[in-house]
Amino acid sequence: MTTAHRRRSYGVKGAPYGFLLPAAILFALFFALPIGYAVWLSLHKVHVSGLGLGSGARKEVWAGVENYTDAFADSELLDGALRVLGYGCIVVPVMLGLALLFALMLDSDRVRLAPFTRLAIFLPYAIPGVVAALLWGFLYLPDVSPFYYVLQKLGLPQPDLLDGGPLYLALSNIAVWGGTGFNMIVIYTSLQAIPAEVYEAAKLDGATPLQTALRIKIPMVAPSLVLTFFFSIIATLQVFSEPTTLKPLTNSVSTTWSPLMKVYRDAFGTGDVYQAAAEAVIIALATLVLSFGFLRGANRRNKQEAAR
Repeated sequence: MTTAHRRRSYGVKGAPYGFLLPAAILFALFFALPIGYAVWLSLHKVHVSGLGLGSGARKEVWAGVENYTDAFADSELLDGALRVLGYGCIVVPVMLGLALLFALMLDSDRVRLAPFTRLAIFLPYAIPGVVAALLWGFLYLPDVSPFYYVLQKLGLPQPDLLDGGPLYLALSNIAVWGGTGFNMIVIYTSLQAIPAEVYEAAKLDGATPLQTALRIKIPMVAPSLVLTFFFSIIATLQVFSEPTTLKPLTNSVSTTWSPLMKVYRDAFGTGDVYQAAAEAVIIALATLVLSFGFLRGANRRNKQEAAR
């Protein structure tokens, strides 16, 4: 083999790595390195000598798992996790249920203005979360909300949605309003991929539209439902913008309402970046464990159904 042939062979073999190199560099700079730095910070702390004045009075020392033990013993972090759990129990089933219902309705032969309806349902997802939270926040305020004005004129009760238990419904409504459209598009795309022959066979067997939806459509889009459920769990565990945006409007939302808000408060409020890093690593690991466990359970169930 000549030198030119060897260079050409090496160039062909190395081409895929050349295409992957930019993505690998970006992954390392903006994903791997920040994670590694967060883990490194979580294993250190600041040791203060004397009054903490002068050069060398504040030193960064090895802390081991001390920050992690402090995080697990912190009642504010645990309370935030419980609040997010209650929030997720409302958001995830309602959002996915509506997304599935809308997708099935759009896939029906009787639907009219399907493109406009599909766009109208998806449009809230295109609005940034902070903007959506602000819009709904002002609609929740009794002094400026048109809904409270109408209720007052009708002599009906005017519940305070930004206080106590209704706060969970108020926050959940923002998430459901913004996320249903995305999940609907994912499920609707899967419905469009079902072969037409399947529907024709169902009609020949005398299946009604409801039976077709329950026995054919929903089972065949089960992978999409698993995917949307997976994304919804991650988004729920990382809820931050909605309660943070509503916090100036009510005293019911504390600076530690959700775990991520607790991380933000510790990092930028109290300046304890080491404790905040440990809490962030714990949240990331919890998200990874829950996601991996859910996907593994879903894959196992799919294999059992395929074996039948």
